[in-house]
Amino acid sequence: MKRREFITLLGGAAAAWPLAARAQQAERVRRIGVLLPVTSDDAQYQAWFGAFLQAFGQSGWTIGRNVQVDTRWATANTDSVRRHATELAALAPDVIVSPGASTVGPLLQVTRTIPIVFAIVADPVGAGFVASLARPGGNATGFTSFEYGTSGKWLELLKEIAPGMTRVAVLRDAATPSGVALFGVIQAVASALRVEANPLDLRDAAEIERAVTAFADSSNSGLVITPHASSIIHRVIVQLAARHRPPAIYFDRPFVAAGGLISYGPDMNDQFRRAAGYVDRILKGEKPADLPVQAPTKYQLAVNVKTAKVLGLTVPDSLLARADEVIE
Repeated sequence: MKRREFITLLGGAAAAWPLAARAQQAERVRRIGVLLPVTSDDAQYQAWFGAFLQAFGQSGWTIGRNVQVDTRWATANTDSVRRHATELAALAPDVIVSPGASTVGPLLQVTRTIPIVFAIVADPVGAGFVASLARPGGNATGFTSFEYGTSGKWLELLKEIAPGMTRVAVLRDAATPSGVALFGVIQAVASALRVEANPLDLRDAAEIERAVTAFADSSNSGLVITPHASSIIHRVIVQLAARHRPPAIYFDRPFVAAGGLISYGPDMNDQFRRAAGYVDRILKGEKPADLPVQAPTKYQLAVNVKTAKVLGLTVPDSLLARADEVIE
């Protein structure tokens, strides 16, 4: 090759390098869909999603530079969730983040190819989301919200802080496999603690108010609140517990911060941070079918001493020593 031809070729290649670099940079911009079953002003989900974004950013992703995030605040309305699930799937993102069963189910109805990462599904196998925990096998994987044995722990802790309790109402979502299974474990533990367990199904706020009011009027009664997708239901329960003053245990710390008596459950912020790790791995080439569904690794026990005093209860020192957070 003549020197002049070589210089001309080199000059053309050099001119093409910036174009190639820009093309490669454009290819590295990935798209994440996020489907949340609440409104955008929900403080709890804002904190959880914030933990996800923080952890995701620590993996080297920057929104607007190499990743785009499309978020849908779908509310708890079933039709709205389905509509937003369809919209997100139509965008063909590289992965979709979905917190729980109320959003994972609709997403799997509209796509069996786009990877889905969930953060707080109680029983993904029972719900049909994955083939097994060790080998999910499809396009969804993530993290369970707790093990069923945790519900027995709820009753044990409530009995410890309210030893005179002889009856307990278990507020559950009977429409989900986890709601039924959680009550089954509580019922088994209740007999050993000499406590009568009664299920109260979570369907709408008015029904819950009637049931809780009737149950709380009797003496020596308590409440166990199991997970439900609706934040509206959660707020109603806290208000009812404050009004009728039965000892109540919840599955998450925000209830205690809002005036609830005691809570025990996984660190939800940590669940969403771990979900960010799975999203990172999928964007880097791993398949959800090969990523095992994992159980929580961090649990939190919170006690509101101020509420205990209002209820005339004395929190045992042994319980205070085990608490991760004591609100006074």
